[in-house]
Amino acid sequence: MAYERLAALSVTIDSVSTDRLERDTSSDFTRVTTEFSLAGPGPDDRPVVGKGEDVTYDAAEHDALVDRELPDLTGEYTIEAFSQRLADVDLFPAGAPDREVFRNYRRWGLESAALDLALRQVETDLASTLDRSPEPLRFVASTRLGEPPTPDRLVDLRERVPGLEFKLDPTPAWDDDVVTSIEDSVGTEAVRILDLKGQYEGTEVDAPADPDLYRRVLDAFPEAVIEDPALTPETEPLFDDPEVRSRVSWDAPIHGLADVEALPWEPDWLNVKPSRFGSIESLFETIRHCADRGIKMYGGGQFELGVGRGQIQLLASLCYPETPNDVAPGAYNDPEVADGLPASPLDPPATPIGFRWEAGPERETD
Repeated sequence: MAYERLAALSVTIDSVSTDRLERDTSSDFTRVTTEFSLAGPGPDDRPVVGKGEDVTYDAAEHDALVDRELPDLTGEYTIEAFSQRLADVDLFPAGAPDREVFRNYRRWGLESAALDLALRQVETDLASTLDRSPEPLRFVASTRLGEPPTPDRLVDLRERVPGLEFKLDPTPAWDDDVVTSIEDSVGTEAVRILDLKGQYEGTEVDAPADPDLYRRVLDAFPEAVIEDPALTPETEPLFDDPEVRSRVSWDAPIHGLADVEALPWEPDWLNVKPSRFGSIESLFETIRHCADRGIKMYGGGQFELGVGRGQIQLLASLCYPETPNDVAPGAYNDPEVADGLPASPLDPPATPIGFRWEAGPERETD
């Protein structure tokens, strides 16, 4: 049982600090996150630091942490006890967030930092603790096509990284000409996931149900996973065919196992975004359910700017390494396409430590 191995880990927290991160993205917005640092005694009482990242989509919430303190989280815990402590306190000192899911994002940032610290305090890593081996990590690049949509960025990326695969967000502007231009420039087989964003509510990326668009992309990209369709009387008939249903994945509605079990049909695919679950326990409960039921999983990113990106890469490497993981290295989210982008699959670190993708300095070798 994966979670039970983690729940019993001891962690001692002497201090908590935050670091506000900011970067422009290829999706035409400035991303702001907060990186948490939990410090405590390591081997021989040398101080060590565990890190996690709050991916809340509201810059004001991150700004508030600069001037306001979180509740006191110092002390000696198990990972399970620390999780309960987070459940019992209010992590938004400036007042309730605009969206309840932000509470999960912040809790995940702190729980992942505590897990990183706990592992570092005993000089081990997540894979060893779970008795698993990290595998080379397949990833896709998630990108938008601009307004008006063109495949230019896809072409630029593929010129630098031959064979690169993509996760794309279709919009109503995707007419037959746009679809044909994608087919002609990179080929339909390069598009692994089409995110319809039909399950978002009250966000800037909400996309209404569009049966014409759905039909167009279902036909044009017959092998692609179809993420988060909005099911309405007009669109539901498109998903009556079992073969089409087998391509459907869910993302935005999923915050725990109960949400998986409440889906309109048992899914074949699930986008796993760890921060949506809030707690380590909820995440691993859902991963185990999917593994037991044969539900294929792939990792999802949220424009992480700090340690959070590597953490979701590590989880994917341990739990679902061969699927089209939307966890490409952060450079793929930069506004300009750069040279030297890493190719898929990513090799796992040779000398891991803690809950990190990168190698740990304590265990680096010549």
